[in-house]
Amino acid sequence: MLESVTMLLSGFSEALVLKNIAAAFAGALVGTLAGILPGLGISGSIALLLPLSYGMEPLTALIMFSGIYYGAMYGGSTTSILVNVPGEGASVVTCLQGHSMAKRGRAGAALCVCAMGSFFAGTIGVIGLTFFAPVLSRWALKFGPPEYMMIAALGLILLANMTGKSKVKSYIMVLLGMMLGSVGMDATGSIARYTFGSLNLLEGLDFIIVIMALFGLGEIMDTMIHPVDTSVKQKVRLRDLYPNKEETKRSVCPIGRGTIIGFIMGLLPGPAMSLSTYVSYSLEKKLSKHKDEWDGYGAIEGVAGPESANNAASTAQMIPLLALGLPFSSSAALLVSGFRIHGIVPGPRLMTMYPALFWGLVASMYIGNLICLILNLPLVPAFAKILKVPMKILMPIVALITFTGAYALNYSIFDLSMLVLFGIAGWFLAKGGFSLAPVAIGMFLGPQFESSLKQSLSMFDGNIGLVFTRPIAGTMAVIMILSILWTVFRSIQKTRSGKEDEIVIEAD
Repeated sequence: MLESVTMLLSGFSEALVLKNIAAAFAGALVGTLAGILPGLGISGSIALLLPLSYGMEPLTALIMFSGIYYGAMYGGSTTSILVNVPGEGASVVTCLQGHSMAKRGRAGAALCVCAMGSFFAGTIGVIGLTFFAPVLSRWALKFGPPEYMMIAALGLILLANMTGKSKVKSYIMVLLGMMLGSVGMDATGSIARYTFGSLNLLEGLDFIIVIMALFGLGEIMDTMIHPVDTSVKQKVRLRDLYPNKEETKRSVCPIGRGTIIGFIMGLLPGPAMSLSTYVSYSLEKKLSKHKDEWDGYGAIEGVAGPESANNAASTAQMIPLLALGLPFSSSAALLVSGFRIHGIVPGPRLMTMYPALFWGLVASMYIGNLICLILNLPLVPAFAKILKVPMKILMPIVALITFTGAYALNYSIFDLSMLVLFGIAGWFLAKGGFSLAPVAIGMFLGPQFESSLKQSLSMFDGNIGLVFTRPIAGTMAVIMILSILWTVFRSIQKTRSGKEDEIVIEAD
């Protein structure tokens, strides 16, 4: 623990450099705006700015991306409360009680509680990152190819089970992502895969281009086809931003409980930021002593708990990302792209090979959380005015940035064609009820799984069953098998239940 504190202090010496403070401010500002603007979100914002980081130093670029990552958690509550439109997926629950508070003139109190809860939860999350990530990283150094193979496989299975309404569709999207990740020349066999004779595809599909298309261009198309009314309905003044004593008192415990729920769920694979808000909301509703306020009046607990949960979850997801190199969400997968652009691979060796970068990044999160708090208290009225920009003006500007960024990656017209192709495909898939998050995870973890599988087969002379002789890998294999069997069992159970209901209806 003392070593972590010492290294953190050295990290602050890196993070407090003027250019890194400016990067943290820029990231927090862009992230907050991304959370405010419906349809843009974390993934779209990071994808748009990835090409712009080429000329930056690695630490400066990663500080900016991290600022976007947790800044969007702050900004997402603004539109949820003011206009009942969640600017970010994890802020959907905030609409339920936050907008009800806004309609009775307490928008300022709701926004302030969100900012304070986000700051507390984010800071606690970073403290957890400071002390847990080094321990997990040292433990992970003992991992070999079989362990990494099972981590990747387990992550793919669990994420497929946790994303989307249909498990079948989620598995299909994971497989699609793995196929996209395998496009190009096989590193070991020198065999061209899925290239269809195209020389441009021999080097594979650019992960960043595909993600920009699916999460950026796809959302732009959807917003332009189905425009959202974002006219501000509730004016917020600076002097009205603070909750009264009763609202503050009622918010303290929900913020604490939400932080704990979010942090724990953030350590698990899946859409933890969204799921943690639902868990927190349900818990606060059950524990509330003011149940009459939950139906149209606006309960402050229903705002404080979920917003704290999603911020704690977003920070906690940085622990497996930095310590194991495993992104547990599509947004975290995009952060990996930020590392890769600068030739850095997150994982167990990150702290030993790039200690200044790791601890500088962690230290910047403390600073970034404070910047987010400063931005989200006095500047809420200014952020709200952005929503007055008509979508017919805003979306073309975002589209222009997307195409410019995609072209700047490799200065390739082929990349632009891939951007358009996958953007259109992503829009159709989303309309068909397919979740796009598993594609990103499959495309990232798929190559890792394939590489580790080949190394493991080489170690075991082709007998993959020997994976059960290794305690960690064997345990993860058992968990994966049980997860698959449980999914099959639940599907059969639901099918039988549906048939029984039909029989009962016919009998009646």
